[in-house]
Amino acid sequence: MTMHERSRRDPTDFPETIRRIEIRSRRLASELFSGEYHSSFKGRGIEFQSVREYQYGDDVRTIDWNTSARKHELYVKLLSEERERSMLLLVDASASMLFGSGRQSKRELAAEVSAVLAFSAIQNNDKVGLVMFTDRIETFIPPRKGRQQVLVILEELFRMQPRSRKTDIEAVLSFVSHIRKHQAIVFLLSDLQGGSYERGMKLLNARHDFVLVHISDPLERELPRTGLLDLEDPETAARMTLDAGSSRSLDRYRERQLRQAEELRQKLVRMKIDTVRLDAGRSFISELNSFFRYRERKY
Repeated sequence: MTMHERSRRDPTDFPETIRRIEIRSRRLASELFSGEYHSSFKGRGIEFQSVREYQYGDDVRTIDWNTSARKHELYVKLLSEERERSMLLLVDASASMLFGSGRQSKRELAAEVSAVLAFSAIQNNDKVGLVMFTDRIETFIPPRKGRQQVLVILEELFRMQPRSRKTDIEAVLSFVSHIRKHQAIVFLLSDLQGGSYERGMKLLNARHDFVLVHISDPLERELPRTGLLDLEDPETAARMTLDAGSSRSLDRYRERQLRQAEELRQKLVRMKIDTVRLDAGRSFISELNSFFRYRERKY
């Protein structure tokens, strides 16, 4: 349940907003995340380059037995990483993502993080594409290279008006499974409010380099002491009233949210889903840096 949606931006603000996000995201991608991105998402494909004679200390798994038999000497294969990859950003555009208790909505945070990831990708000569979804596919921009591609994605992130208010995460994960046969880097940016997703996540995680960016708002975890609050689910319009002047009510609300958050955390750990947890209205730089360092150690 969420209490309100942020008012929509004046359309005349979009060019300025997009330009500001571009400048900030390019700088962050260049100064902070470019090297980390390269190390964290190494090309998994390996291509043959050449052979040379075996030297002491070489990995015996790289011995080219055909060449060795022909030349009557041990030779090893020299392999190179297939660096070019495709990144696909799956951005939740449902009504719950419009919520923000501070200066920023969850959808605005998703757009900023997407911009940084996109610029990090193109600076490493990777392609980047976008899928915006609700309970349907709202937008699909196939992966391409270059700054112009990122600007197209940025404009869509801020201008797109979804046709639906609801969420179906399983549907977008199934869509990606059907359109992406070759391995890609797939980021899902969502608050995970709406529908099941376990099957789709497991499938994408097995076939692709899959990362969940779980976006929430601090007010969704703990309410301030006020008075009677009318809460409305932005996707279903279901309503309830909570007595936020009662310590008992606030404690029950906080405990329920903490329990649900821990259940989700454990579920994602069991599914082995790499997850970045971000809060709207707060800087994402430290969390993203920590995630990239974790990925470097993991791979």
